[in-house]
Amino acid sequence: MMSDAFSPVSSRSGAADTQMKTVVILISGRGSNLLALLEAKLPGRISAVISDRGEAQGLAFAQARGVATAVIDHRRYTSREAFDAALTEEVEAHRADLVVLAGFMRILGDDFVRRFAGRLLNIHPSLLPMFPGLKPHAQALAAGVKIHGCTVHFVTPSLDAGPIVVQAAVPVHGDDDQKSLAARVLVQEHRIYPQAVRWFLEDRLRLSPDGRVVLQGEGPPAQPLIAPASA
Repeated sequence: MMSDAFSPVSSRSGAADTQMKTVVILISGRGSNLLALLEAKLPGRISAVISDRGEAQGLAFAQARGVATAVIDHRRYTSREAFDAALTEEVEAHRADLVVLAGFMRILGDDFVRRFAGRLLNIHPSLLPMFPGLKPHAQALAAGVKIHGCTVHFVTPSLDAGPIVVQAAVPVHGDDDQKSLAARVLVQEHRIYPQAVRWFLEDRLRLSPDGRVVLQGEGPPAQPLIAPASA
């Protein structure tokens, strides 16, 4: 269920609407989606990359591009609430208009999610609402689906259940394993995540009365993907 506090595209202040918006990216590991975002020439400023692990490879990507980095090591905190409080303080220090989860592996508490409601994005490697949670590629293969993909969505307190911004689909091949399917999906993640962030920064996302995200200036629908295709 969508949080009552959720309202997409809410800025920190009215002044933020006329200034370049700032983005804070949260990571835990190698940062391939982070790298896609850093290279996307977004119409905003990536003000910081924050990791819950000091050894996260993505920190080096950010530092090499002159982006500020910080580590809020979850292992130093005795509770999720304490970790979330420290993370909130760090994010707020960078005056984030948008918080982007890019391979961030910690489940955020409800207080954090509600604080950044409408300006907290995540990407999940499945066509939500199918296969939420862990091991979505394994879930897809076990279910025998012919089409799989990825979803960018706003984060709400319910796991992987927030309003959907954009999705991309790929065919599932008969000889796929988790590794090959994940690699095919990852290519699309690198396409649609920067696009979703761009739309947010351009103030093109709105929430309809029935809880769906609407893109202003939406183009014509793409051609349908049929899988498997006959020879």
